[in-house]
Amino acid sequence: MSWHVSEEDLRAYARGELKAPVLWSADAHLTSCARCRGALAEVSDPVVLDAGWDRLDAELDAPRTGLLERLLVRIGVAGHTARLLAATPVLRRSWLGAVVAVLLLSVAAGHSVRGGEFPTLFLALAPLLPLAGVALSYGPALDPTYEMAVVAPMHGFRLLMIRTVAVLAVVLGLNGLATLALPAYGLRGLAWLLLPALALTATGLALTPRLGPVLAPSLVGGAWVGLLLTADALRAGADVPLAPFTAAGQGVAALVAALAAGLLFLLRDRFDLFQGRAV
Repeated sequence: MSWHVSEEDLRAYARGELKAPVLWSADAHLTSCARCRGALAEVSDPVVLDAGWDRLDAELDAPRTGLLERLLVRIGVAGHTARLLAATPVLRRSWLGAVVAVLLLSVAAGHSVRGGEFPTLFLALAPLLPLAGVALSYGPALDPTYEMAVVAPMHGFRLLMIRTVAVLAVVLGLNGLATLALPAYGLRGLAWLLLPALALTATGLALTPRLGPVLAPSLVGGAWVGLLLTADALRAGADVPLAPFTAAGQGVAALVAALAAGLLFLLRDRFDLFQGRAV
């Protein structure tokens, strides 16, 4: 190699004052020339050089932030909380795609029946989605980031609540969009499913310390399906709302949600014990 970066250019390079296109030539040359790298080290301030290497190491070691995490930080969410939210398994594209598919199919089923018929299928499936989403967000059996959550310096209950709020916000938002496509119902459908969704989710969470993150939501979901089947049998084919979607049913759902939330608060310390237990 006959050409080398001059000492004057090396000094300007070290000070960050070398201009293009000479800068580009120096960059390319330094990657393959040990002699010039040695000369650069001799003319560089060792303190500045060490600080530069430290900054480079920090940049290389820093984890990449995804789009969701950057958006959360931009709207004011604390960095560590944004990372926990972005790591929530059910906020991945595969799970969100499955939720959207279920909602689209149930809305399509609502359009296939005669006009004005009660959207039973949609209202039966929609409250189960946040329950499933929260179940998939917590616990060693289902959460691929569970080991990191265990060693995180954070109360297990707080981590659970952060992810629960994220799941509810996303799923209920998607539910709200889906209800706009329901024939003759619109946002009334969202009002009907909101309280059942909160009741199912809160009950599943309250039972999790005792039954685990798989069995608890499974039993709650099964009880919901059984309740709907019983209500459908009792209405004997009449085109009337199922019992859970009447005024009385909505009141019961609100009461169940409140009681389950209270029980969940009382059992909040058990999530730290549960967090370290293999299920």
